[in-house]
Formats: sequence, structure tokens, C-alpha cells
Amino acid sequence: MSRKVRVAIVGCGGIANQKHMPSLKANADKAEIVAFCDIIEERAQKAAAEYGAEGAKVYTDYQEMLKDSSVEFDVVHVCTPNVAHCPITIAAFEAGKHVMCEKPMAHNTEDAQKMIDAWKKSGKKFTIGYQNRFRDDTSTLHASCEKGELGEIYFAKAHALRRRAVPTWGVFPNKALQGGGPLIDIGTHALDITLWMMDNYEPVSVSGQVFYKLGRQEDGPAGNVFGPWDPKTFEVEDSAFGLVKMKNGATIYLEASWALNVLKSMEASTTLCGTKAGAEIHHGGSYPKDELIYNTVEHNQLMEKTISPAGVVDFFEGGASAEGVREQSQWMDAILNDTEPLVKPEQAFVVTQILDAIYKSSETGKEIYL
Repeated sequence: MSRKVRVAIVGCGGIANQKHMPSLKANADKAEIVAFCDIIEERAQKAAAEYGAEGAKVYTDYQEMLKDSSVEFDVVHVCTPNVAHCPITIAAFEAGKHVMCEKPMAHNTEDAQKMIDAWKKSGKKFTIGYQNRFRDDTSTLHASCEKGELGEIYFAKAHALRRRAVPTWGVFPNKALQGGGPLIDIGTHALDITLWMMDNYEPVSVSGQVFYKLGRQEDGPAGNVFGPWDPKTFEVEDSAFGLVKMKNGATIYLEASWALNVLKSMEASTTLCGTKAGAEIHHGGSYPKDELIYNTVEHNQLMEKTISPAGVVDFFEGGASAEGVREQSQWMDAILNDTEPLVKPEQAFVVTQILDAIYKSSETGKEIYL
């Protein structure tokens, strides 16, 4: 392998333009993008012109790209709608490539299992795009959890609540392509960071309820941050809630919405309750700046501690967020140095398994045992 990792992008839409390509460009010392694939050729051409290495190639069919011996690449980034994650990832592993797949791993457990099987057979690297682990607040809290400063974390809440911020672009409301709405889209991030903090990946049972209330109302779109949506094409849930019981008795409450008549909105946030202390992360929506708050007892007094805002310096330019740049940096390092990526496929599999079980529980009205 050359000193730089050669990357192929499949899907040149929103997430590729907002995160993957600018973050790879910010890591130009480690990576170059040599192939761009999208079912809309103009989109791939535009991406290649903006982010491509010299002589970068453009495709409309990922199978054709994987078979083309005239272009060499090491890793495929899968940035497509959720239901396409599985077939593209498997094909990339079969072609001998490393894979970074955008979150969630898959839209259901069966597809996620197929992806795990293909990865294990390939001997290649595999990671999922959970960039929120690379934020300052989450990495700080994770270090606290690793040191046991919160004690045993036996109750947690995973927050992904928007008041009125339904995405009105791309294929977000399309159930056939996405597999679901806010639960699978933003609930996945909140659940990922919560499980990661707890270092607990052994769910036993899941019960949940999914709602289709505001999305399909004729007057529902009023006040939406991203402009009105079309109730006729809004096929996915607008909110979802789940209760997850773990093997060791720990319990997680997950809440996710794109539209919910609630005052406080936050996403990729978590509340942790441990035997020694508690902690909360507030991110997104109602919070202009990320907040990390620890709650403890000192000298018989209830105490709260926060990160000083003086410690935050935003030095990344060019449309790439700090966490996106860090995510790509460690992923490129994992490939170049043959190390483990931070987000492990087995962890991402459990996230998909739980989300899938919440949908199934809501459909059947029963608790789902895993």
C-alpha cells in the first residue's frame, strides 16, 4: 500500500459532502479520494472535481467500480441510504477492500449479521460512521467512565429529541430506502454513545413504541426548521421510544424524534447514573454549546462540575467539523498502521439489533427477547 490510503466513495450526496469528503480533504497527508460513485452521474462528477485526486474516476454503478482494474483503491466509504449499506459493504469486502459504512450499520439485524459475516471472512478493516464519539465532551466523559469514576452505570438515557426539525431533503422520509425515521437516523447516535460509555453490549430484552402522529397531519409541517415537509410522502415515524434491559440488569431509556411537541431538544446526548456519580451530555437543539455536567457528592454536599468553556479552541476550517476530521484521521491510521478503529463492528451491530427490536416491539405490542 502507498503511504496514502486511496479511498473510493459510494454515494456522493448529503453525508459524503457534509462529512466524509471534507474530512478526508483535511487529512490530505494520509488519504486521497480516487473514485466516486453515485447513481446520479453529475453528483459524482461534481464531487470528483471538488475532492478528487488527479485522474480520479467517476462511476454510476458500484459493481463496475469494484471490477475496474484501471483504478486502485484500498477502502470503500459507503455513504448511501440505509437499505443499500449491506449489499455494497459485502461486495466491497468480497473485492478485498476495507470498509467504512455510514451509520447505522444496516436497517435491520439480518443485514447487519450478513455484513459482520462478510467482514470476518475478508480479513479487512471495518468501521461505522459514529463521529459523535470524537467530540470533546464525549471523549472526556468516556475517559471518566473507563477510569470507573461513575462506578457501575446501571441506568442511562439516550437522547435524540428534535422539537420540529424534520429533514426535508434526500430520502429521509422514504421508508423503503431508509428503513425508518428518527429512531434509525439520530436515535442511533444517542444509543451508540450511551452503550460506549457503559461499555455494555449485552442486551436481553427491548420494548418500544413508535408514533406516526405529526408527520402525517395536514398542518403538521408548520414551524419546521428545514421548511415544510409533505405529509403525503412522510412514510416513517416522527418519534419513537424504547426501554432496553441488559444482561447485568442495567437499563437504558432511548428517546428519538424529528417532530415532537417538547420544549428541550437535544441529540447525540446521554444521561448516565452510576453508583459513585452521574453525568449528562447536552448537545444540539436547545444547546448552542455542548455541555458536560458531572453530579457528585463532596464533603456531604451535592456538587455539579462542568468543562470550562475556556478550554475549547475551534481551529478546523473548510466545512469539516473537528469530530469528522478526527474520525477520518484515526480510521486512516487504523489502515496504515494495522490498528483497531475506535468504532468496532460488533458494537455497531448491537446498536442496530436494539433499534430493530424497538420497531418490532411496537409492531407486535410485545417485549422482544434477544
